[in-house]
Amino acid sequence: MPLRRKPLMIALLIFLMNVFIGDALTCPHAKYEIGQECCPMCPPGNRVYKDCTEYKSTSCLPCTEGTFLDKLNGRTECFTCANCDAGVGLKVKRLCTTTSNAVCEPLEGHYCTDPKEDGCAAAKTHRSCKPGQYISQTGTATTDTVCIDCTGETYSNGTFTSCQPHTKKNNTNGS
Repeated sequence: MPLRRKPLMIALLIFLMNVFIGDALTCPHAKYEIGQECCPMCPPGNRVYKDCTEYKSTSCLPCTEGTFLDKLNGRTECFTCANCDAGVGLKVKRLCTTTSNAVCEPLEGHYCTDPKEDGCAAAKTHRSCKPGQYISQTGTATTDTVCIDCTGETYSNGTFTSCQPHTKKNNTNGS
């Protein structure tokens, strides 16, 4: 056999092996692969209890409290709901259900440092301005407070939204 036909024969052999030995089983939408079967997926809020067989369909169980599955799935375990922990500056925006995760938002006086979808995974306390600084921008749920130093003959105790001029005392002693 001529030398240049060998790569063609090798490529053809690899192609035929993939066709006859088979690649991974490809299941249609709303089914998942287990062994050589395509099993029906469980609906949102449910997990797989028992995979399907040639004779039985998939058995599903509802997610328990504190867990969820938000899509059709072939999972044997539900996801754990997010914890909106006040200790890290979060509160519940939307409660967890068996079909949707909890959504957290920052507590008052905090801003989100780790935005997630329509919520927040971590928050920090707003910065406090020091004496000699004024609040240039008040903190929001998504931004920290911005502090700017007073200049010249002005002052702030750290809670003002602008620097105030120092008052000058007249030095009159009545003579």
